[in-house]
Amino acid sequence: MISQYIIGLLGKTLKHSFSKDYFTNKFILYNLKNFEYKNFELPHIDNFTKLISENFNLIGLNVTIPYKEQILKYVDKKSYEVEKIGATNTILIEKINNKTIISAYNTDIYGFEVSLNKFIEKKINSALIIGNGGASKAVGYVLEKMGIKFNIVARNRKLENDILFEELTNQTVKNTDLIVNTTPVGQFPNVYEKLNFPFDAISNNHYCYDLIYNPSKTLFLQYAEKNGAKIINGLQMLYLQADKSWGLFYEAAKRILST
Repeated sequence: MISQYIIGLLGKTLKHSFSKDYFTNKFILYNLKNFEYKNFELPHIDNFTKLISENFNLIGLNVTIPYKEQILKYVDKKSYEVEKIGATNTILIEKINNKTIISAYNTDIYGFEVSLNKFIEKKINSALIIGNGGASKAVGYVLEKMGIKFNIVARNRKLENDILFEELTNQTVKNTDLIVNTTPVGQFPNVYEKLNFPFDAISNNHYCYDLIYNPSKTLFLQYAEKNGAKIINGLQMLYLQADKSWGLFYEAAKRILST
């Protein structure tokens, strides 16, 4: 049976993803019988136009690494948050007068903000964001909103104030309250990959947040926990952002079914 409408996940490698089962269960729960969730692995973002043309009934996509920023060159409309940070994780695809209109949203912001507020138990003044990809922009947006000063640590310097891994000192880590990993380092199946990070500088004064949820404890979180830090993985954020994305998809589905 060919489904009439498709929602999916766009990324480069999707073996780690939980989205297909999650959203398929939503279709069942909301009795959307003519909807199907598909994974779309693209070797390069330039294949996106072909994907859209070959899947006429595609109405929305979750977007993951490494395309949260690159996809924006194909987008017609951006939410306020996407306009501000330059990254999306959810797009809607509408056909209006035989023209395809793509709108971009960011539900990572909501997922990170809610989960972070549940995680921290004291006032946070400073943070380190590991990585400078699309996910880091959502994290930075939330930290700025909360009045938390932060620096970005990455392999390549995108902004003048970014810190390269080889420049990161123990003292900088010790002077930081919160450390957030936004990179895929240590994600399944590469669970033995380790960040180039001075783990010995982490102590029981730190909060350590890894956006990775599979495995439940990356090497980063294992080292942090061993040193007494309070830790959290990205599972709670994952469900929160997915629920927010589902709200967008469901409203789009209702509009389609009502016409």
